[in-house]
Amino acid sequence: MKKYWSAHITPLFFTNRWYAALIGCVILFVCRFFLPWLGILPYAFLLTLIVLLVADYLLLFKTPKGIFGRRTHADRFSNGDDNPIQIDIENRYRFPVTLEVIDEIPQQFQRRDVLFKAAAKAKQNVTINYELRPLKRGAYHFGTVNIFVSNSIGLINRRYKFEQPADVPVYPSYIQMRKYQLMAISNRLTEAGVKKVRRLGHSMEFEQVKEYVTGDDYRTINWKATARKGQLMVNNFTDEKSQQLYCVIDKGRVMKMPFEGMSLLDYAINASLVLSNVALLKQDKAGLVTFSEKAGAFLPANRKATQMELILEVLYNQKTRYLESDFEQLYASIRRRINQRSLIVLFTNFESLSGMRRHLPYLRKIASHHLLLTVFFENTELKSVITAPAANVEEVYIKTVAEQFAFEKRLIAKELQQYGILSILTPPKDLTVNAINKYLELKSKQAI
Repeated sequence: MKKYWSAHITPLFFTNRWYAALIGCVILFVCRFFLPWLGILPYAFLLTLIVLLVADYLLLFKTPKGIFGRRTHADRFSNGDDNPIQIDIENRYRFPVTLEVIDEIPQQFQRRDVLFKAAAKAKQNVTINYELRPLKRGAYHFGTVNIFVSNSIGLINRRYKFEQPADVPVYPSYIQMRKYQLMAISNRLTEAGVKKVRRLGHSMEFEQVKEYVTGDDYRTINWKATARKGQLMVNNFTDEKSQQLYCVIDKGRVMKMPFEGMSLLDYAINASLVLSNVALLKQDKAGLVTFSEKAGAFLPANRKATQMELILEVLYNQKTRYLESDFEQLYASIRRRINQRSLIVLFTNFESLSGMRRHLPYLRKIASHHLLLTVFFENTELKSVITAPAANVEEVYIKTVAEQFAFEKRLIAKELQQYGILSILTPPKDLTVNAINKYLELKSKQAI
């Protein structure tokens, strides 16, 4: 009995059409009480409704497995990107049906509107595609795919439940990493906003001797090879390789600030992933350092084949802490663990000039041994306040304070520059492009 109930009664749901017809039937019976000439009309309407209900039920429940559904998605999601989800539905009924699909997506999205409507002809397959954009790293749990089926009568729905529980890890933005990787391989980085940097001079790393072609630098002519071959030969140089790049990520409370749903830490993590991949494509070594009030993860710079996978796994597990970061500890860790001169890209955030000056002595010490590039963020919310017209004294005061904060950010960049520390002040959404631009600029200047 329990099995019959779960198979034939539990999946049964009455539709709005059924309730509307039932209300109409009640109205007819009430009207018959005052209008006897209606006669048997209410009874005929009720009998017809019952016959249609039985017919509807038999059509939907006669076929044990009239609908098959399956959700497919990637084994892991990319943070901050649109990740495609596909639901494939097979109609095994011999008549057309109307479908309502409710997918139980992870609770992190806080969405209750994942309802899709579709129609399927007899023996037809239907595909539903949608996208999810996670804003935090971690494990996301998918639940059941619920499909409600009705036919042309439309008095009842039959629910099909397809248990597809799945835990999907959300990693740093590997989709963004692959996009920049393809552009870098095909020399199309300018399409993403990466600037072409004019090369000053040339690298002294020799690659090969080749025949002269129009456009080659006369200063690179190899006269000995020219004498032997009887034609102009030039030395070909390439960018210096095996230089070290370390992405240093601050996990302190200043990186908890959100921008378009994502924290500054997640923007820094996504940019670090892309920047490390571009460095490996340039034959450099990429490493990773995280810190907060204590030392965090440390991944030595390398360019082995598995380095990007190691960086991805380390970045996946990083979380913001709520204490102030210890830059003295960072300096000690870098001094002890990084012996070769490297490009240190420090992702942090300074909200005030006094806050930066507290850490300036340690930044100067790091810069004395390495090429230090400090990346911090513009408060983009201030722009709307600054550009909006002030209507009263209170708004004038708020606008003045906002302009002061924005001015302090620019002062921080200037003061860092005075002490020989490179800096990037960037909106979070432009972080990746600006970081790549600066890295390529430093490579072209042979500054590393």
